[in-house]
Amino acid sequence: MSGLREAVIGKFQDVYGDAPKWVARGPGRVNLIGEHTDYNDGFVLPMALDRAVWIALTPSDDRRVTLHLMDFGKQVEFSLDDIAKGDHTPLEYVKGVAAMMIADGHVLKGWQGVMKGDVPIGAGLSSSAALEMAVARAFCAISDIPWDAKGMALLGQRVENQWLGLKTGIMDQMISAAGEDGHALLIDCRALEWKLAPVPAGSVAVIMDTGTRRGLVNSAYNERREQCEAAAKHFHVKALRDVSVEQFTAHESELNDLTRRRARHVVTENARTLAAFEAMTAGDARVLGALMDASHDSLQFDFEVSTDALNTMVAIARRHPACYGARMTGAGFGGCAVALVNSEYSEEFAAWVQPQYQTSTGNTAALYVCSAAQGASVSLVDSL
Repeated sequence: MSGLREAVIGKFQDVYGDAPKWVARGPGRVNLIGEHTDYNDGFVLPMALDRAVWIALTPSDDRRVTLHLMDFGKQVEFSLDDIAKGDHTPLEYVKGVAAMMIADGHVLKGWQGVMKGDVPIGAGLSSSAALEMAVARAFCAISDIPWDAKGMALLGQRVENQWLGLKTGIMDQMISAAGEDGHALLIDCRALEWKLAPVPAGSVAVIMDTGTRRGLVNSAYNERREQCEAAAKHFHVKALRDVSVEQFTAHESELNDLTRRRARHVVTENARTLAAFEAMTAGDARVLGALMDASHDSLQFDFEVSTDALNTMVAIARRHPACYGARMTGAGFGGCAVALVNSEYSEEFAAWVQPQYQTSTGNTAALYVCSAAQGASVSLVDSL
């Protein structure tokens, strides 16, 4: 049994004086490759993490949702009959999920719960999608609604786009909703379909938190979306996903330098992501690692969303003999990198990288050896 599962069950008993009925969880995610391709209708290759948001809950006698937030030491509540937007806090994600489920015609019941997570906030590991999918799982359990991974992922995206006003793609919610043990998912962000990609035997993902957080990212993110849209318009296609590497190479001289480099990243990143899926299917960790290396270089020089801290972390990781490849992960401008590492030496790798990085940057890093986990789930408290 997970330590966090035990923690939320124990706290629930302390707060409410009885045992909860269910425990829901929504995992965070790391994207192995396929960055800034999602809003270009392209391909991404994330895996759900064995780090998650956990909620212990039981039905309430009314239509109120009461939630004790262990990570923040406070209790929040709202009525399902009067859901109003408020300040951007964790409660807004809970309210947003409820509001979108009601808008979709679901009849929701109230509940009491306790929540705690171990997905680092602001590190680019999608703690928000983990929270959304945990809450969606909780509402589905309490209200007898069948779980629909694709439908709930889309609902979670609407929470971010419509309730919170954030321009986010579908990747985070989709992998949190539909992940599988031991596998990443190759997600087609246009068709919203996915294929299982087994993590190569004998390798693990090590997430390397640089200790820096994204700043001023929204304006830069929107600029890059506009640059990608301009390039797609030049090629007379709906999105850059429709441009092959060969087509791009034949016509790249027609674009100005900035647009050319932005488009080159997206076009080649889509090709790398599809190649990475083939490498994973073949169990080839070395090819997958080389593609991750190439992805980082493209994000650093063509898309220009990396930072000195991320570049330093990646360079140090690549020097360790157990590392197959490393890259920044997430939107960029801070947060985390990810390395594919020989599992036999993963702890040694983490212990070696951390002080090297601190000496080079003065920042304190946190490294997490992670396994590919199942997507959002719910279980009865008397089951293991």
